[in-house]
Amino acid sequence: MFRIGLTGGIAAGKSVVARRLDELGACVIDHDVLAREAVAPGSVGLDEVVEAFGPGVLAADGSLDRPALGRIVFDDDAARARLEAIIHPEVRRLSAEKEALAAAGRPGVVVVHDIPLLVETGQAGRFHLLVVVHAPTEQRVRRLVELRGMDEGEARARVAAQASDDERLSVADVVLDATGTEDALRAEVDAFWDRVSREVAEETAAEEEESA
Repeated sequence: MFRIGLTGGIAAGKSVVARRLDELGACVIDHDVLAREAVAPGSVGLDEVVEAFGPGVLAADGSLDRPALGRIVFDDDAARARLEAIIHPEVRRLSAEKEALAAAGRPGVVVVHDIPLLVETGQAGRFHLLVVVHAPTEQRVRRLVELRGMDEGEARARVAAQASDDERLSVADVVLDATGTEDALRAEVDAFWDRVSREVAEETAAEEEESA
C-alpha cells in the first residue's frame, strides 16, 4: 500500500485533483466526509459536541446545526480546539478502518487521504508522499467571491483561518499548479499518477520477488 496525503487551501482546486485520482484508480478517503460521519445523529461524537457546546448546536431533527456551531468556534481558538479534540481522533479512527479495507488483498493499492487541514493538524509526516494543490491567496479569494458568492471579507477570513501558502509548500513533496484551468490541472494529475503508479508497481513486484 502506498499512502498519499492530499491538501490545499480553500478554493485551490483540491476537489478537482481528488476526483481525478479517484477516476484513475486511487482509493480516495475524504476526511471532510469522515468529519460529518463522526458527528452523525446517534454518534458518540455528536453527544460529545452537545455536551461541550450545549443543545443550541442541534437542529430540530437532532442533527448537528453546523452554522450554529460554526458561529461558536470560528473566532474562538479555545472553542475550536475543544471541537477538534472531539472530532479529529474519531476521523483518524474512521480513516484507518477505510484504509485497512482498501488495502485488504491489494498490496499495490494507492490510498489518497484528502485532508483540507492536513498541515494545521500536524499530519505532514504520516504519508509516503505529500501533495499540495496550490493557487496563490489572492486567486483563491477571487474564486470564493466569484464562484461561491462570498463577500470579500468573508473570503479573506476563510483563507486566513487556514495555514499559509508558505506553510503548506514547505512540507510538500509534490506541488500541483492550480492557477490555470481545470483541464490543465487534470492533465497535471494524469502525469503525476503515471509516475506514482509506475513506481508503486515496480516496488510491489520487487517485494513479491523477495518474498517468493
